[in-house]
Amino acid sequence: MPKRPPFQTALLPAATAALAAALAGCDRAPAASGGDAAPGGTVVVAAAAEPGNILPVLPNTTQGQSIYAQLFDRLAEIGPALNTVGDQGFRPRLARSWAWAPDSLSVRFALDAAARWHDGRPVTAADVAFSFRLATDPRAASPVAPLLANVDSVTAPDSATAVVWFARRSPQQFFDAVYHLYVLPEHRLRDVAPDRLAASPFAREPVGSGRFRFARWERGQRLELEAVPDHWRGRAKLDRLVWAFAPDFGTATIRLLAGDADFVENLRPETLGQMTRSRSLRLVPYPSLDYGFLQFNLRAADASGAAHPLFADRELRRALTMAVDRERVVRNVFDSLAYTAVGPVPRAVFPDWERLRQLPYDVARARALLDSLGWRDADGDGTRERDGVPLAFGVLVPTSSQIRQRLAVLMQEQLRGVGARVTVEPLEIGVFVDRLNDRRFDAAMGGWHTDPSPAGIRETWGVIGTRTSGGSNYGSYESRAFETAVDSALDANSPERSRAHWLRAYQTILDDAPAVWLFEPRLVAGVHRRIQVAGLRADGWWAELDEWSIPLGARIGRDRVGGR
Repeated sequence: MPKRPPFQTALLPAATAALAAALAGCDRAPAASGGDAAPGGTVVVAAAAEPGNILPVLPNTTQGQSIYAQLFDRLAEIGPALNTVGDQGFRPRLARSWAWAPDSLSVRFALDAAARWHDGRPVTAADVAFSFRLATDPRAASPVAPLLANVDSVTAPDSATAVVWFARRSPQQFFDAVYHLYVLPEHRLRDVAPDRLAASPFAREPVGSGRFRFARWERGQRLELEAVPDHWRGRAKLDRLVWAFAPDFGTATIRLLAGDADFVENLRPETLGQMTRSRSLRLVPYPSLDYGFLQFNLRAADASGAAHPLFADRELRRALTMAVDRERVVRNVFDSLAYTAVGPVPRAVFPDWERLRQLPYDVARARALLDSLGWRDADGDGTRERDGVPLAFGVLVPTSSQIRQRLAVLMQEQLRGVGARVTVEPLEIGVFVDRLNDRRFDAAMGGWHTDPSPAGIRETWGVIGTRTSGGSNYGSYESRAFETAVDSALDANSPERSRAHWLRAYQTILDDAPAVWLFEPRLVAGVHRRIQVAGLRADGWWAELDEWSIPLGARIGRDRVGGR
């Protein structure tokens, strides 16, 4: 076979046409009809990886988030508009109502008297206060803790009233209080040491308050939830939710096409043509709050805390960024199903993204900068050296993501062109996450599913995420200018001021180049036609899973498992 040039863009006409069809309204194809609105049926989600846990206090994968969001409740749920300023649009969940203090430094939540845990015990204000203490306990090392930094405390004046106290007033303090705090049962967890939570029996068989309850978990195979028949907010419209775990997206998609699954959250370009030809499946585009990147570790890969011999140098990071043709790489891998990333923020969160100055793709300039830094190929082996140290590093990639593996290989070739020797290191997802948490890597193919609020950037790219146990700023990027701009943006009392500060913050981190910002996906889910899907929200396709339904006359064999 003739060898294709390494960066030739392989545009797929079928994929492009299929996406166009989806965006033009393929998602409006009616689900099978016939029958009444009686609850029942099963949705099998083909997941490309198995979560390490399903505890909201220890989130580490989107698969885990999609599951625990069905088991546990927040005090209030964000509305479809994803407003994060004030409390407009938020809907009652565990709290039936709330009232602000005159000074806006506390909110009093009145809990729904009917709220129950799946074991029958009532949900109380003590559970809310306990959940906050657990999430912010340093021993738990919860990634949620930095996101609750503005919550000073949670008190329980009586069993039906929880009061959230804030350290300071801010435009999105209500969002901070409710979005990041799922309520957990104190009576089930009070005797569990915070640093042993992931190994506790509760982590294997959790008890929540949501409209679905835990049924079973066959490790490496599947996890099943079942509807709570007499749930205090009303019964879910489905009987069962099943996550069938696959080693990668390719296998997950094959299961969907074969009829063994009903839903895949994000299809790849090469599968869209098959999807459009299937009589039982349909495409559903939906908005994204995701972005992907190649992250540099600014600290030594031995986790000593010392400066990284390569990536502590800002100018070297900038040179490597300019050596990557990001648009070409993204187009090669995604076809038309992704945009080139504009930075550590999705376009939907930052409307002024076009005002950001990107580091250009400029190989000549990258080589000249490397020369000026003293990196030269003295022995002619194709790899630059400085003081006997080669310009060589490894890139961690999760084996569960073919997309990230392909991106890494393409960048490996491009960086070789400027004298950098890159080794791609594929790792099973659990090992990959462990290496990130331990900071034992040079560089890694990362991706974030962000919150509706841009404030989450403090945990993923700020000092809090570096210096807090369990923090997610794996590359240890720190910048006083960036922190100041972010704080100013979050404290601003007008949208115009906030946007100006965000522009400064994003420009600062782009100029510092702690990562090569790569892609922002255009998400297209594959769904069985019999399923009536409630809104796929940008912050999580799973947000309205308890409202999905299957008409009685359209149900197939697996829908009747469980007795309906």
